[in-house]
Amino acid sequence: MKQNPNVHLVVIDPQKDFCDPQGALYAPGAEQDMQRLAHMVARLGPRLSDVHVTLDSHRKVDISHPMWWRDRTGATPDPFTQVTAADLQGGRMSTARRGMRDRTLAYLEALESAGRYPHTIWPYHCLIGDEGHSVVPALSEALHEWEARFKMVDFITKGSNPWTEHFSGVRAEVPDPSDPGTQVDPGFIATLADAEMIVVAGEALSHCLANTVRDIANELGAPQYVRKIHLLTDATSSVPGFEQLGEDFVREFTARGMQLSTTTDFLAA
Repeated sequence: MKQNPNVHLVVIDPQKDFCDPQGALYAPGAEQDMQRLAHMVARLGPRLSDVHVTLDSHRKVDISHPMWWRDRTGATPDPFTQVTAADLQGGRMSTARRGMRDRTLAYLEALESAGRYPHTIWPYHCLIGDEGHSVVPALSEALHEWEARFKMVDFITKGSNPWTEHFSGVRAEVPDPSDPGTQVDPGFIATLADAEMIVVAGEALSHCLANTVRDIANELGAPQYVRKIHLLTDATSSVPGFEQLGEDFVREFTARGMQLSTTTDFLAA
């Protein structure tokens, strides 16, 4: 009898602040995404060899939160404002504390040099210990049922270093040499390298999911690894206003071999 394939489920940030309509950074449709994903976890049960769940885990004091910044008038900027190194150098934006300026400028320059996303100020979200940080109930219940087989979900926290954005579950946008939590975890990558199938879902398609998959592919290296990745298209949504980023990611990675599926079709046969 043929054994089940070694399937790893990677769920990106299935948290209330992203997946609840009252959440601080709600991605429209995300609550239905997580309901569908919960049903898939229940359906597949032991056929899932391992489950990895990333958790956005921020402090209120964070380079991507409003209180870090001041505009030219001295006011706290609105969420979704984008900031460049030139803005800081030219005085259009400044840091709330003068002593933070030089390190913040170095971060913005490194971010832009790497070609990652432009720096965006977000609403306060996924604050450690707050309700918005928690996994949505439907998926949390399904994960606990999966764990009842004496398995353990691999929870991966990210974002608690206030000096760098941390979309990806693999590494921060600009890793901090003094903080291992912002750097690549070789154990996580080695685990995924052994998987026969890597199925990915979660929020948001435009940001944290897209950059997690990019970093997984970059770390695994060989093209055949990208072909192991299956994106569940009905279990992910984009941040409003950033839908093009999600579409660009899907186009880029399907061209590289990533496969598309849904929560009902994946391993349905």
